[in-house]
Amino acid sequence: MTTDAVDVAVIGGGVMGLATAWELTRRGRRPVVLERFARGHHEGASHGATRNFNNAYDQDHYLDLLVRARAGWDALGDVDGAPLLRLHGLVTHGDVDVMAVQRGLDGRGIPAELISASDATRRWPGMRFDGDVLWSSDAGVVRAADALRELERRILAAGGEVRWSTPVAHIGETPEGAVVELADGTRLRADTVVVTAGAWTGGLLSRIGLPALTVTEETPAHFAPRSDAAWPSFNHYTDPAVYPATVYGMPTPGEGVKVGFHLVGDEVDPDARPHVPTHQATLAAYVREWMPGLDPDSAVPISCTYTSTADGTFVLDRRGHVVVGAGFSGHGFKFATGIGAVLADLALDPSARAAEPFRLAP
Repeated sequence: MTTDAVDVAVIGGGVMGLATAWELTRRGRRPVVLERFARGHHEGASHGATRNFNNAYDQDHYLDLLVRARAGWDALGDVDGAPLLRLHGLVTHGDVDVMAVQRGLDGRGIPAELISASDATRRWPGMRFDGDVLWSSDAGVVRAADALRELERRILAAGGEVRWSTPVAHIGETPEGAVVELADGTRLRADTVVVTAGAWTGGLLSRIGLPALTVTEETPAHFAPRSDAAWPSFNHYTDPAVYPATVYGMPTPGEGVKVGFHLVGDEVDPDARPHVPTHQATLAAYVREWMPGLDPDSAVPISCTYTSTADGTFVLDRRGHVVVGAGFSGHGFKFATGIGAVLADLALDPSARAAEPFRLAP
């Protein structure tokens, strides 16, 4: 059986794996990314044109990661003549302590201001507000599909590899390093393996003490605007007696305005995902009540997987020769370049540590 030596193996070619591999190339390494599906697949959590670049956090570990991620997105520069971040701004409102979020952003030098509901309605007539609104101009969306292509291009240009349609069957360890066995029987030997396999992480790393990872199918939808008025990205912390979860969304040029409930989907087997939209009538009712600028009957559902820890906190840690990044779904994409930098730290320095909330239990 063939065993090939590689520098660093990264398992999972979604945005987290590609961002990690890119960061490793910036440090002079030549990683090999192994992705079980073909380029451009829709089986995980990284596909689609946009992801919310939502900066409305008040916890230090996320704010620090946000700052690092912003530096990473800026370092990627323009792609097709424009930055990968479209900073059209973000509004956060509803049942949330917007003052705490503003203090957190202020502490990192990130612009944020409180505006009244009436002023917000005048500025964004396609939306309704019933209380003070936190507005941050330094937010918007990530051009998600373009980011994946650019990260892969950077990896290849620096001498790394991205192997599509290459499922991994097993990860083993020896005193000298890690051994990755591919589904075709090939083996790769590496000093370090980074696992960013999304919904498939638990099956690959059952022995290292991961917290429970729940995989759900989530189905937000794009709605057609009634006019060409500008839209911000948004978070709305709704009344739980009326709607099942916080609402998030963003404009996606050419597709409409994406609106979704956060983490309400059914638990699924990622290898047998039904691709069945859920909560669509309730989502349309929300749009009808809170977004007069959208046609509530125009929904085009989208399907993706979330892989979540019980409290939504990311996992960024190292055990032996294996580094793991997991539990990102629902709010991870914006952090990808920062997460890639943290995982590269862990891969190259066994003494490195992520922020304490992201670590595995001792």
